[in-house]
Amino acid sequence: MQPFGRRSILIACGIAMFAGSALISAGGALAENYPSRPVKIVVPFPAGGSNDIVARVIAQKLSERNNGQTVFVENRGGAGGNIGAEAVANSDPDGYTLLLTAPPPLTINAALYRDLRYDPSTAFAPVGLIASVPIVLAVHPSTGIKNVRELVALAKAKPGTLFFGSSGNGSTNHLAGELLKSMTGIDIVHVPYKGAAPAMNDLVAGHIPVMFDNIPAVLPQVRAKNINAIAVAGSKRAGALPDVPTVSESGVPGFEASAWFGLVALAKTPAPVLAKLEGDIDAILKMPDVQKRFDELGAEPGTISGAAFGKFLADETAKWTKIIRESGAKVD
Repeated sequence: MQPFGRRSILIACGIAMFAGSALISAGGALAENYPSRPVKIVVPFPAGGSNDIVARVIAQKLSERNNGQTVFVENRGGAGGNIGAEAVANSDPDGYTLLLTAPPPLTINAALYRDLRYDPSTAFAPVGLIASVPIVLAVHPSTGIKNVRELVALAKAKPGTLFFGSSGNGSTNHLAGELLKSMTGIDIVHVPYKGAAPAMNDLVAGHIPVMFDNIPAVLPQVRAKNINAIAVAGSKRAGALPDVPTVSESGVPGFEASAWFGLVALAKTPAPVLAKLEGDIDAILKMPDVQKRFDELGAEPGTISGAAFGKFLADETAKWTKIIRESGAKVD
């Protein structure tokens, strides 16, 4: 075989340059035509919870920004969000199936479940942080509990008799309860539900006395005086509940747990499609009516996307893994 000569090398370079230009052109065309058919946003939790509420706001706005092309929400709850996340991880990486989720499937479940059938660190491409939401510690009025100190005192006086509900095993609300147990030495019993909505229904009905839940789901019930908010789990008070102290202020210094919602696509989604999604989400989160709606929910619009959101996910994974190990939390 004859070695390549100068003319052959030039021809090869020309072909490579043409191929590269063709790929760039194709990528640009792909982004320009995206979406050309309905887009599905999977929420890996049942309908009615905070995740679902936020996802539907985003779906509507994405549809409006794309000339009315349908963007719909599909709820696929179960296994702490793993069922929905796995379904997305096994879909085509074309930008037509997205995951809008709370922390568990992306940053918590790898430390709680032995056999995840997807790898949260490699399966997805970060699009953007959609919203951050405070977690609220709420009680049924019949308990007579007015603050965290009274809750701790009652739990210590009657160990193993107080039950706290959550949206499911491994949820941030579950782990907030486990963190409270660990930091105060109390024995309260976790009751996992298949989603935040049924758990809240039982709290309102008095079937469970205590629950950590995200503020969008808590606020309407507090305003209706169906439940009492006794503390906010984050590092600062919530703007929507300015008179409610933090858990840290209430005798458990250093306590902090918060929730967020983020949008991801598949790891091999074409870069131009990811860039379009990032741009659309950034524009949506700056819309006054979206900001107003999030404010009504007690949520703050996200401000990071792409690589910055990817770093956020890595940091959150490290934080929750540490909390899980220190608290001894496990899947029931």
